[in-house]
Amino acid sequence: MARKLRLREEVSEVRSRFKMLSPALNERILRCWVAAEAISLGHGGIPCVAKATGVSESTIEAGIRELRNPGEVVAEWRMRKPGAGRKRLTETDPDLRKDLEDLVEPSTRGDPESPLRWTSKSTAHLASELQALGHKVSPDTVGTMLRSMDFSLQALAKTREGASHPDRDAQFRHISERTKAFQRRGQPVISVDAKKKELVGAYKNGGREWQKKGDPEKVQTHDFPDKNVGRARPYGVYDPARNEGWVSVGKDHDTAEFAVQTIRTWWRQMGREAYPEAKELLITADAGGSNSYRTHLWKAALQRLADEENLEITICHFPPGTSKWNKIEHRLFSEITKNWRGRPLTSHEVIVNLIASTTTKTGLAVRAKIDARKYKTKVKVTKEEIARLNLHRSSFHGDWNYTIKPRALPSEKRDVTY
Repeated sequence: MARKLRLREEVSEVRSRFKMLSPALNERILRCWVAAEAISLGHGGIPCVAKATGVSESTIEAGIRELRNPGEVVAEWRMRKPGAGRKRLTETDPDLRKDLEDLVEPSTRGDPESPLRWTSKSTAHLASELQALGHKVSPDTVGTMLRSMDFSLQALAKTREGASHPDRDAQFRHISERTKAFQRRGQPVISVDAKKKELVGAYKNGGREWQKKGDPEKVQTHDFPDKNVGRARPYGVYDPARNEGWVSVGKDHDTAEFAVQTIRTWWRQMGREAYPEAKELLITADAGGSNSYRTHLWKAALQRLADEENLEITICHFPPGTSKWNKIEHRLFSEITKNWRGRPLTSHEVIVNLIASTTTKTGLAVRAKIDARKYKTKVKVTKEEIARLNLHRSSFHGDWNYTIKPRALPSEKRDVTY
């Protein structure tokens, strides 16, 4: 253990020296320097120096041979002319970068330009697909190229949440394609979800805020909710194309009717003005909760909204166990949480004001309002109501992907394929 700690410290020191020296050294001197560092570290020095500097182990070994046999002149050790040496794959294979971008694009998550921007494919999988296209490329090279293209490994670490559905990646591609199609036509696309319930009152809230030394704000020592005040139930709508959000802060139950009422309020307060020519609306939502794909009340409430606004509403649900990929989570809710960190949420009005004051350097704008309506629980939708739904299911996972058309318009009695 002590040796590992010592090596880790020495690797850090070698990395620091390499950053300072490498710009001033030519190829041969740099090769000899990394070789000398590896020799000084002793056993295990070569991989440690390779890790610290990025120089290949074979080059370090060549430098060691050169130091130990200074009299020998070997052709492979000579210093190359500027521009000599092996060319980068992107130079010798000009189609490689484009093909990699095309492979990653359908499976990306989280960006307005690329409707979902964190890759869900491993470098090994991508390398295999590129090799099938005729490119000679390794997983390490794919990783280097992805980093240069501003991708990160965030999604690869997060895809282990929950059980993975066999059609998970296919559904992400479907959502990406639908989002692009709607945006090309100038039709609105929104991400919706319920934020976690918040205690209302002088209770501790996570995080810290600047205060006078020794004078923190006083809060309750317990987290038992006040029955007279209850909890706040925020439900949000996020428009990624405009970087705008709406949050209704409910005082009652988080139900499907509350979720759709929030969408209705967003449309009438923000959406209709932003998209005056809109005839369609795409909603991306989680698979569970008040907007679950299994809930008849969710579909019935959306049908009423479609009828009222003469709007075709398409819904695409994220696969079970992938709620973190819903854009509203990391574009809106996370920013709201950061904005009120360390502050007690003493009233619903304070919560609304803190939500509405949330902004980011990228220009996020949020509006919020209290919804004091009462929402009944355990509401049953009759078979007659279900039969009257003007619902068209997609040919791909019609349980997750479907369109609800206004009943005032004539509709074809068939599944819609998209």
